[in-house]
Amino acid sequence: MDTQTLRQRSKNDTATTPAAQPHDPAEKTTREKKRAMARRGLRSLAAAISIPLILSILSSILSSSPTTHPSRTWRPPAWAIHASAAATSSLMGLAAWLVWAEGGMRSPVVVALYAAQLALGLAWAPAVMFAGAGRAGLVISVALVAALAVCSRRFGQVNPVAGDLVKACIAWGMFLAIVSYKMM
Repeated sequence: MDTQTLRQRSKNDTATTPAAQPHDPAEKTTREKKRAMARRGLRSLAAAISIPLILSILSSILSSSPTTHPSRTWRPPAWAIHASAAATSSLMGLAAWLVWAEGGMRSPVVVALYAAQLALGLAWAPAVMFAGAGRAGLVISVALVAALAVCSRRFGQVNPVAGDLVKACIAWGMFLAIVSYKMM
């Protein structure tokens, strides 16, 4: 082989190699479709997490100035309860999004369960932290735990990870029941 015809590759030479040539148009449109789908998925994930989070923050704001009621027992600080409630609602939003992404939110029962647990979670802080109604808080938190338990089972049938995320929320609902019971 003649060494005089050999030369070292430069950066400009790589652009003309067959590997660097643009792929066929069908592959390019498939890639663009996947990117567009990923963008839509990120937007829906952001909405699924932020909407319950914003509602939880609004519930915390509405219940931030509690009436003075005698407290014979220890209760956690209000900021800790509100922060945990916001984190739990975001976790449930993530679990609901996982189920939605798998197509599991087509069932009206699943949607109703998610809406019920969201409403109960939002109602607990104003009832207990603002009004000081321990009995009402206990009823709300027991109903919340029941709704979360059924939600966990239904979510777990569609996506096991979503079902496991809801189990953490069940623990939070049980803690709310204990706090409500102690406030009675």
